[in-house]
Parts: sequence; C-alpha cells; structure tokens
Amino acid sequence: MKIYQDNIDQQFEFNQGKNLFNNGILNSLRFSKETLDAIKDIDLIDSESENLLIDYLTNRAIQEFCKINQYYTFDNQAKIMLRNLYVDLFTNIKNHEDSINLIATKHYDNLIKCLQETNSFAEKIYNSKEELIQSVVCSEYSPELQIKILQIDIDNIIEPVLDIGCGRKGDLVLYLRQKGIEAYGFDRFAYKNSFLINSDWFEYKFEREKWGTITSNLGFSNHFQHHHFRNDGNFIDYAKKYMDILNSLKIGGSFHYAPDLPFIEQYLDLEKYKLMKENVCNYKFKSMKIERLK
Repeated sequence: MKIYQDNIDQQFEFNQGKNLFNNGILNSLRFSKETLDAIKDIDLIDSESENLLIDYLTNRAIQEFCKINQYYTFDNQAKIMLRNLYVDLFTNIKNHEDSINLIATKHYDNLIKCLQETNSFAEKIYNSKEELIQSVVCSEYSPELQIKILQIDIDNIIEPVLDIGCGRKGDLVLYLRQKGIEAYGFDRFAYKNSFLINSDWFEYKFEREKWGTITSNLGFSNHFQHHHFRNDGNFIDYAKKYMDILNSLKIGGSFHYAPDLPFIEQYLDLEKYKLMKENVCNYKFKSMKIERLK
C-alpha cells in the first residue's frame, strides 16, 4: 500500500499547480512514467486495498485544490462526486478497453467538470490564464501571535476552548493544553488525535452553551467574508453557522476571531453580546472578541 500511496503523491507532484481552466491544458495533463509502471500491476490490488487507495486519491485531490485556493469547498456531495471519479478511473484502467492516454484525457476532463460543478467561481478566476498557478501559502501562525491578535487573556481564559480551523498540527490547541487548559480544535486537514478533529465548520455540530472560548484566526470569518462579497457566495449558510457558534458559547464565554465582520456584527443584540474590536498592526481588518452576556 505504501508504494502505491507514494506513487499517488508523485503523480500529484507531477501535475502540481497546473491550471485546469487553461486553454489546451488537457494536452499537458498526463500520467507520469511511475504511474504508468504502477498501472501494470493494478489487477493485483484486492478490493479492500483499492477502496483505501481511492479514498487516499480523493483526499489528496482535495488537498491539492485547496493549496491552490483555500476558498475551494467540498461538501459531502462534492466528495462523493470526486470519489466516484476515481472509482471510474480504476474501473477504466482495469477494463483495458481504452488506451492509457485516452483514459488519462477522459479522467482529467471529468476532473475539470467536477470542479466546475462544485466550485463554479474557479473558472471565472482562472479561465484563459497561465498554465501554472502558484500555490497559496497558508501558514499556521505561532500561538503567541494568535493570542495577541485575538485578544486572548490566557490567565483568565474560560474553558473549554475550541479552535476553529486550527490547522494541520493545531499549534494553538497544543500550546494551550501544555499550559493545562482544556482545549480542542478542528480543521478539514487536521492530524486526528484525542483533541483534534478532521472536520469543517459546516460538518461540525456546535452544541448549545458548551464552549467557554472559541477562537478562529484567519479562518471562519475570512471565509465568511469571502462568501459575503461573492455574487454566488454561500453567505446565508455562513450567517446561520456564525449564530450557531455564538449560541454554543457559555454565558460569559467569548468568540475571538479575525478578520472582523462588520456586515453581520452590526445586527447583534447588544443586550446579549458585548463587542470588543481592536486594530491588528497596520492591516485594514480588525480582530473581534464577542462576549456572550446572557
């Protein structure tokens, strides 16, 4: 299995950064020599291993898309669509009815159609541009910097703490736990363990009055803002989820996030919430702390 997973990683690196919406891109996308060699032994893979590899392919594809643009989203239906694409790929290779080059062309054409259907804004952004797109670097900021930006008072923090979009390693969560603070986090690419969950904010269930402190640095509110300004944005569901987050706070608990969201904050009940906004260095956006009063 490890050999095939390594080969999958190499294949993604082989086509890394290629713009699926560039004119003539289908002439550029192809299987690497290593992939062609691995395909020769595909009939030897049992059904259980095949399913694991298809899952691995699906997850790697989503990761690669999100490296290019962090605002790509893949709900459960989109994930199923993408997974079926790789099921078809395995089936077509094993059937030996078409040439490998034709199979590759059909696969990448289906991949383009999948992205068009699940993230239609992408074609508007990348259509007719360069063949290669530079990946967007999404850094996990140091816990100390996040604490400063998000107006967190470590000495008086209310537990438990939940970090939304905590990053792969959950650095802030780990930092807080090392200080004896009960902290958890989730991220769609998080390394799962006893205190980190692999999930996104639409999949995650926010229970009412559960959390003492919720944090999100350049995470949830960044995406909410993106959808608010998009003509086809999912701003209504983001607004509902925003209120779910606030309702999941204990009385006296607080939601710390950046950037601020003035377009929705202006409608909050000031008898129920206390809003504290601060400048962030020389940036145009501000950080927000919302305390639940009742």
